[in-house]
Amino acid sequence: MNLTIDINCDMGEGFPYDREIMPFITSANIACGYHAGNTDTIKKTIELAVKHKVAIGAHPSFPDREHFGRTEMHLPDEELQQVINEQLYIFESVSQSFGVHLHHIKLHGALYNMAASNEAFSMKLLSILFPYKHKTLIYGLSGSIFNQVAQRSGFRVVHEVFADRTYQSGGLLTPRTEENALITDEEQAVYQVLQMVLEKRVKTVAGTFTDVLADTVCVHGDSRNAAQFAQRLNSMVNDNFITLQAPQFK
Repeated sequence: MNLTIDINCDMGEGFPYDREIMPFITSANIACGYHAGNTDTIKKTIELAVKHKVAIGAHPSFPDREHFGRTEMHLPDEELQQVINEQLYIFESVSQSFGVHLHHIKLHGALYNMAASNEAFSMKLLSILFPYKHKTLIYGLSGSIFNQVAQRSGFRVVHEVFADRTYQSGGLLTPRTEENALITDEEQAVYQVLQMVLEKRVKTVAGTFTDVLADTVCVHGDSRNAAQFAQRLNSMVNDNFITLQAPQFK
C-alpha cells in the first residue's frame, strides 16, 4: 500500500522560525490577523510558501490577540460569522494577488477545540464555511465531532493528528492548561507520528490506545527547535517510504 502524509505547520504568527521550517513541510496554515499576524505577514508567508511549493491555508481564530486565540469565546451567531468571513476575505484578497488558490482552512486554538467536541457549534461553523464546500479542504482533528459533521455535510475533510501533543481517551487533545499536554522529547514525538501513520492509533495519557486517521500531521512552529524537528519528521517520512505531499481536493 502506498501511504501518503502531509506535514502542516501554523505560520505567520510572529515567531522567527517560518523561513527555516518551510522547506520541510507541505502545507502552511497562515494566521489571518485575529490572533496573530496582519496583512503584511500574510503576504510574506504566502510568498515564502510559493517559493517552496507549499500549499497555503487560512488559519482563522477568535478575535483574541491577548490570549493568542486560545481562550473560549461565546459569540452571537452573527458576530461569529462576521469574524470568520472577515478573516477569510483578508486572506483571499492577499492570496489572489499572488494568483494562488486557498488550499485549505484550519481553525485555530479555542475555535478548533470547541468545534472538535461540540456538534451544534460545528454546525454553525460549517454553515459559515458553506461557500468553500466545493472548492477548499477542511483540516480538523482526527476522530472529532467536527470532522464527523463536516463529512456528513459533504465537505472534503483532512484528518489531522499532532506530533507534539498528547491525547486523551476518546481522541481529544490534552488541554494546554495541563502539564502533560505537550511532548517535548523529539524521539517520543517521532515515534508517536510513526504509530499514528502506520498503525492508525495513538497511545493516550491513560495508557490506552485510541484509533486515528492521519492525513496530515501538525508540527508547531513556536519553538527554537521547530525547524530541526520538521526536518527530522520529513526525513523519517522518506525513510519509511511514505509519500510526502499536500492533500488533493477530489
